[in-house]
Amino acid sequence: MKRLILAAVAVSLVNTLLLAAEPQVVFEDKFEGKLGEGWNWLRENPKTWRIRDGALEIRLEPGDAGTVKNALLRSAPDRGKGTCVFDVTVTSLTPPSVQYEQAGMTWYRDGKPLFKFVKERIDGKTYVFPGKVPVDCKTVQLRLIVDAAGWTAQFRPNAKGEFQTAAKGKQPAGGIEQISLQGYHGPPTAAHWIRFDDFRVLKLDK
Repeated sequence: MKRLILAAVAVSLVNTLLLAAEPQVVFEDKFEGKLGEGWNWLRENPKTWRIRDGALEIRLEPGDAGTVKNALLRSAPDRGKGTCVFDVTVTSLTPPSVQYEQAGMTWYRDGKPLFKFVKERIDGKTYVFPGKVPVDCKTVQLRLIVDAAGWTAQFRPNAKGEFQTAAKGKQPAGGIEQISLQGYHGPPTAAHWIRFDDFRVLKLDK
């Protein structure tokens, strides 16, 4: 009987620890009919974004990091107080065809792009970048993990299986920081739309 009691206590303790380790969902947006609260557009073009079938869709326009249209930003949690995790699933509704055509997440500090994690066409092939890992699929789930010291970029082809690490970088926390969903280097005469699904922000306490 004593062994059974001790075993039950041990199982309960393990379950408690696992629950304590669960990340806190700070925000999630399934894009069901409208944008969630807290988003702000940078260089909005209302004609080239839409909410459709439970996703945000943005048409990729010509431009680069400094001129991108329809960058959708929101405030990021203070990563100096704990690790933050950002997830989004990105789908190319049209196969990318332009050099550096890309879409994914970009980190902003004080209104300027600092680093990114995207699905990008480079020299005729598609990669997750940074890391330049080939992804031969139209859908990829991106995960950006940031803490006070820097970031880790992970991905899952077709949003299935285990997350794989593509790259890591150092970037101390500071300033006013935001996360963005965006894409650019789209073709000027063709409609290439990117679909963003299931955006989430998680927080892990120190």
